[in-house]
Amino acid sequence: MKIQHEGRTIRYANGGNAGDSSDPGVVLLHGSGMNRTVWQLQTRFFAHHGYRVAALDLPGHGGSDGPPLSRIERMGDWVAEMVDVLGFGPAHLVGHSMGTYIALEAAGRHPEAVRSLVLLATAAAMPVHPALLESAKHDVPRAGSLMTSWGCSSRAHVGRHASPGFWLLGGSRALVEVSPGGALAADMAACNSYGGAVDAAASVACPVSVILGSDDKMTPVRSAQELLAAFDPGETVPAVKVTVLDGVGHMIPLEDPGRTRTCITEALATADASLAPDDRD
Repeated sequence: MKIQHEGRTIRYANGGNAGDSSDPGVVLLHGSGMNRTVWQLQTRFFAHHGYRVAALDLPGHGGSDGPPLSRIERMGDWVAEMVDVLGFGPAHLVGHSMGTYIALEAAGRHPEAVRSLVLLATAAAMPVHPALLESAKHDVPRAGSLMTSWGCSSRAHVGRHASPGFWLLGGSRALVEVSPGGALAADMAACNSYGGAVDAAASVACPVSVILGSDDKMTPVRSAQELLAAFDPGETVPAVKVTVLDGVGHMIPLEDPGRTRTCITEALATADASLAPDDRD
């Protein structure tokens, strides 16, 4: 699907079903150098199970016009704009890796646009290895190789793709390699310089679920603890639910799409049930 916003084309996937205007909206946000297709094994399910879905290509990624945005805060503003343009508000935001920071900023800066957050493979900070930063600027194929090697669990290196005959590392590497020029470098720099995750988490006033991988080398479980502690549950915001998927690395939506789908489904249902009747309209 394509829409026009401020003179630029924005591409997104809706799972083959536009849904009903009364259905809750779910916006899926990809990570660095990726695009909407990382959610292809979840998007269609949600689109045919009571949700309106938009797996977005961020500006300058996939089929969306550039240039890529250089700051996480601006990406959060842009996502809030997209929620309004799509008529999804308030929407559930589901983010992976860099997408978790974008979702946090959108929720903190534009609470009226966000129904709940589901954060996959997140951390209090995401410093990027200098070798990866340099490769992202000058040698994207090498960057893709480094990302997928570090991002997938050891077991995923030798199989475990949800579709028989496909190789997770090869597919992920190819996805990075076809990213538009400058996208990966901009994303890596944005993640490396971003220091607002903990403050953004402290300002979130909606239900939050977090999904982590036990074998994640890029955002290990321990690196999420400061972020988790920053959320402030209150009378209207339930405690953060944290799920750790055993044997899964950083590429959670691709590496274990079945359990990912189940966890997101439960998170959305719990969030909807926790909202007051007036907030569900």
